[in-house]
This record gives sequence, structure tokens and C-alpha cells, in this order.
Amino acid sequence: LVGLGWALVQRNWRCRYGELDVIAIDGDALVVVEVKTRTGSLYGDVAEAVTVAKYQRMRRLAGVWLREQGRRWPVVRFDVVAVQLDSKDSVSISHLRGVF
Repeated sequence: LVGLGWALVQRNWRCRYGELDVIAIDGDALVVVEVKTRTGSLYGDVAEAVTVAKYQRMRRLAGVWLREQGRRWPVVRFDVVAVQLDSKDSVSISHLRGVF
């Protein structure tokens, strides 16, 4: 993400409600990123692991984080970075922008 010109704000931010994997700035947007890693494809695609419940949790956590910052952002976006590992030690990374 830094290679794309993003500014990393925070990694693995935690509060009593849970954790946000990555918080970054992309242009004028604050981006909350869920990083999902899977080995194999037995349980489906990595991106399929981000359910409606996960989205709701991310929104709640982002709201807590934003209140702590005391700053308004014109755009808040939710992305997913999917890391797929296979049995041959190859890695496939996909970035899904604005999934919510």
C-alpha cells in the first residue's frame, strides 16, 4: 500500500471492541483495510471471509477510531487485501477497493 503512494497511519489498532488491521490515507480518503490470509481454497476465496458482520464490526471500530482522532474525513473507504497462500509457497495478493 505504501508502494501505491499511501500514507500508513496505524497498524493493528485495538480497542475493547476489536482490531483494525490497517488505517491509511489514499489521497483525500481515509482507508480502513481488512487483511485476510488463507492457505488453500477449501473454504472459498479469501474475500468471501469478509461477511456483513465483519463489515459492521469494521464500521463500528472505524467510528471509535475516528472519534478518538477528533478530525473529520471527507471520504472514509473500506478495502480488503486478500493474501492467498498455496501449497507450493506461492503467494497471490489482491486488493479490493471500496468493498463496503
